[in-house]
Amino acid sequence: MAVAVGYWLWVAFIATWNIAMIWTGKARSRGASTISLAYFAAYVVGFGLLFAGVIGPIRHLLPPDALRPLWDGAPASDVALMAVEGTAFAFAWWARVHLGRLWSGMLTLRDGHRVVDSGPYRLVRHPIYTGFIGASWTLALLVATPAALAGALVLTVVMTVKARTEEALLRREIDRNAYDDYARRTPMLVPFAPK
Repeated sequence: MAVAVGYWLWVAFIATWNIAMIWTGKARSRGASTISLAYFAAYVVGFGLLFAGVIGPIRHLLPPDALRPLWDGAPASDVALMAVEGTAFAFAWWARVHLGRLWSGMLTLRDGHRVVDSGPYRLVRHPIYTGFIGASWTLALLVATPAALAGALVLTVVMTVKARTEEALLRREIDRNAYDDYARRTPMLVPFAPK
């Protein structure tokens, strides 16, 4: 049951996240479309592996051992993981609402873009990615299959690389000194981690 709840939390999150895409400002500049396409392809791989247990076509592409759980979670740990997953989604939503119309799913700057260093952005420079990564790992630990764990790893790598690419874009397109100052005092993805 915990695994089903974990998947349904993702479904609800993705549905609401996509609906909210209409709430963005006008794009001022975008990163290269080939880079955006590469990130999209990497997301497909990562989420495909994370959700392989419930997506039939993907399930049939993987060896059976990739979908066999490595452990059975205890009820208390399952409840704790679901709570962490919900918290990770709430953190990502807090960041998205805090960004408002500046948010973009791809490498895009919006009109009026500036360094945002308040709200969840006081804790980490990329709180949306922090939320996604946290939710990916909690689902992977709930599902406990090699495929799901590999999917969480792929998503972690992709979001870390994408965060660095976004930072290069922000430094190039907005006040570099302000962003460098922000980066010196705020960790990238893990709250309270050394900068």
